[in-house]
Amino acid sequence: MTLTTGQPGAQQARPRLSIIVPTYKEVESLPHLIDRVAKVRDQYGLDIDMLIMDDDSRDGSVELIAARPESWVRLIVRTADRGLSAAVLDGLRLAEGDVLVCMDADLSHPPEALPAMLRKLQEGADFVVGSRYVEGGTTSDDWGVLRWLNSRVATLMARPLTSVRDPMAGYFALSRATYLGGRDFNPIGYKIGLELIVKCRCERVVEVPIHFEDRRFGESKLTFTQQLLYLQHLRRLYIFKFGIWSQLMQFLVVGGMGTLVNLAALTALVAVAVPVRWAVALAIWIAMTFNFVLNRRFSFSFARGGSWWSQYLRFVGASSFGAVINYALTLAILNRFPQWLPQLAALIGIIVATGVNFVASRYLVFRASHVRLERDGC
Repeated sequence: MTLTTGQPGAQQARPRLSIIVPTYKEVESLPHLIDRVAKVRDQYGLDIDMLIMDDDSRDGSVELIAARPESWVRLIVRTADRGLSAAVLDGLRLAEGDVLVCMDADLSHPPEALPAMLRKLQEGADFVVGSRYVEGGTTSDDWGVLRWLNSRVATLMARPLTSVRDPMAGYFALSRATYLGGRDFNPIGYKIGLELIVKCRCERVVEVPIHFEDRRFGESKLTFTQQLLYLQHLRRLYIFKFGIWSQLMQFLVVGGMGTLVNLAALTALVAVAVPVRWAVALAIWIAMTFNFVLNRRFSFSFARGGSWWSQYLRFVGASSFGAVINYALTLAILNRFPQWLPQLAALIGIIVATGVNFVASRYLVFRASHVRLERDGC
């Protein structure tokens, strides 16, 4: 792929560039976006076409584009499987360019950064991000503290997946070859760029600084629901990238919560004068049930199609060995060190039994052969 963007109007061979713009009720922003892209297109002599993937806005966008003179702009109305990520994936499938770009319609992503992004692809990058957080990148002055903090926390949560400083960015470019090398695309929510980085296995991700401007028209689509979907999306990507290690991590998180349940139940039972032997056993059973519910929902969610009671009985049976280890070790410690708190002895028993329980849960209770694997992994 040959690309020269150093001088405006340079007449050298350039790749065809397809820009995918997902929209919903963005009719006010579209004329300004198209005008700015047209200016970059003419100034640098770029071969650009634009696919506007509209989720059936019915806001006049169709009529607007029909009345525009730009033959390189197409609007496609989507009436099924609506949503930003699905719209982008449809656009990527339909795009014919050698280079594929995604950007928002709300003017937060400057088209003027396109030449620099294309240059990075020419220099060998797999994926180029228009970034707010690298040197030279900025955001609008009216970004509040909460919005800034929310973005930073979300970025930190994605760090095990990529070292990119702005993995939340919706402004990015990649070659068609990189896109075609990806598999199992199944995003949820708005963070399609992170999905592509992970599932196209992009190793050379480069960030180009941009000024991220707040939208001038329309309303933001970022809601609390979208933030919850981001957590769900992260979980899918962790499973895709890390496989069983991701399941182990989720199992340990659930186990940590179960440990708190175990200790709280043990404390309550001892407080009401239940004999220690019975209190330890009842606390283990309560925590075991708690862990089953959460592991079925999260750690091994692919198995949720199976019978609840059948899986519960298998879980109790498979965890029994670990439970016996937990119970026997707890009582042995209390017998050897009677001055210890029963909660401390129980904690040691829980830690020792955790590994046994994970192996039993993964390969006996929730093994993939019990149910049909769901593509959404959730």
